[in-house]
Amino acid sequence: MSKDTGPYVCGLDAAMDVVGGKWKALILWALHDGGTLRFGQLKRQVPGVSEKMLIQHLRELEADGIVHREVYREVPPRVEYSLTEMGEALNTALGPLGAWAHQYMDQILAAKQRDVA
Repeated sequence: MSKDTGPYVCGLDAAMDVVGGKWKALILWALHDGGTLRFGQLKRQVPGVSEKMLIQHLRELEADGIVHREVYREVPPRVEYSLTEMGEALNTALGPLGAWAHQYMDQILAAKQRDVA
């Protein structure tokens, strides 16, 4: 490990630490598209995610400075999630990766089907 990068080998290693996992990139995309969202709205925007995983990933993204969590002291309490400036920048950085996957999605799916067969 280098003194310059701490525990990371390179910038991509650090980025994958932040967005690693099945749901984090989808959460980022949902918050980018939807803006500020409440938990239930966010859960609907990320189909298939369990409540437990959504809570866990939101906490991790908040701890990493990617997501802002705003709690309103109302009855009943209201909690809203939005992207921070760093979260918006990360989402922008993920755009080319999404474009690459869209371009090669047929080949990716074909390769996955070959692995299953």
